[in-house]
Amino acid sequence: MTVAAQPSPARAPHRPGGRHRMDKVWENSPKRLIPQTWVLTARILRRWSRDPATLVQSLVMPAGFLVALDIVLGDGIEKVTGNSGLYGQVPLVALVGGMTGAIIGAVNIMREREVGLLSRFWVVPVHRGAGLLARLTADVVRIVVITLVVLCVGLALGFRFEQGLPAAIAWVFMPALFGVALSAAVLTLALYSSNTIVPQATEIVVAMLMFFSIGFVPLDQYPGWLQPIVEHQPVSYTIEAMRGLALEGPIAEPVLWTVAWSAGIAVVCAVPLAIGYRRASKRG
Repeated sequence: MTVAAQPSPARAPHRPGGRHRMDKVWENSPKRLIPQTWVLTARILRRWSRDPATLVQSLVMPAGFLVALDIVLGDGIEKVTGNSGLYGQVPLVALVGGMTGAIIGAVNIMREREVGLLSRFWVVPVHRGAGLLARLTADVVRIVVITLVVLCVGLALGFRFEQGLPAAIAWVFMPALFGVALSAAVLTLALYSSNTIVPQATEIVVAMLMFFSIGFVPLDQYPGWLQPIVEHQPVSYTIEAMRGLALEGPIAEPVLWTVAWSAGIAVVCAVPLAIGYRRASKRG
């Protein structure tokens, strides 16, 4: 008895580029964004933790600067305001540490662009937004760590929280709110620059924001014509909010102004940053 040959199952017609389109869609799936962002964030944090220069500049220098500020200005500010100068100095140093660290991240991304690391990440199956989002996430973690280190030094010098635990938790994350927006701005400058001079020049902006803020000396100690500028700049608003969260004073208004400054910087930088990162990743 002869067994009839069974017809082979019909194959689905081959569609040129069909699998490529499917892979491309899933490569940018939102489900991949969070885990891949975390992997790339951990890579950046490990690199920073293994760089002694980065650790010194990010952690040791802010702690030493806070001690110096308290020695030089602490007693004078307390005589003028009736409160310890630490309630302005600790937030100021945390903010300055976070802003200064943004320059390190900008220089690193320029180096990765030059050696071709960004372009190598671009051709592997990683979500297109993961690389840039990872850098901003790493900046948030970096600023929070700097804030905690500065806070520990401040506590040793006499800084105290008097508004409860929720306010203390909000205090820790306030520097990251403005700091990550500034990091986005510095990254944008770095991606459109051919050398490190431009992003490093932002140290001048950081110095101006630091010296002309209410964290350095009280507002009424500045000349009258300068007081409106000092009062309404983003670092002063953030310090005022952090002082209210720790000791006493307004909270809602300075927090809203801090959010407004941060959101404004983010909106201005969002499109140029995304375009610049894409171009740098496709370079070479």
